[in-house]
Amino acid sequence: MSIIISSCLLGCDCKYNGGNNANKQVIEFAKGKDVISICPEQMGDLSTPRPPAEIVDGIVMNVEGENVDAAFKKGVNSAMELIQNKKIDFAILQSRSPSCGVNQIYDGTFSGTLIKGQGLFTKALTSQGIKVIDVEDFK
Repeated sequence: MSIIISSCLLGCDCKYNGGNNANKQVIEFAKGKDVISICPEQMGDLSTPRPPAEIVDGIVMNVEGENVDAAFKKGVNSAMELIQNKKIDFAILQSRSPSCGVNQIYDGTFSGTLIKGQGLFTKALTSQGIKVIDVEDFK
């Protein structure tokens, strides 16, 4: 069984603010399994920490108004290359992220408002038929 897990859920300090989203349930579940830890944002050469980013009219922008879409897409492409030719059973990804959001993402106004939507990495995985689970739905 090969599982993709957002690196931040495993305790990697790769979030935009330099922290992580360590999830004890996910970490315990991962023990003894073939886990592929991925942070598409770091794989896109974005710094940690970095300004928060959201999808604005289909383009990833940071709070400072900088277009960071190319870096986000580079990270997704690198992540997809990493898993190419591997049988992935499913992925557990961090909620709300412009990369890994599964059910919801921020609306692009940097106001904390959530909308229905998916991050770029989630879209890439689902387009390949890989089941993606939002960590908030993981039990």
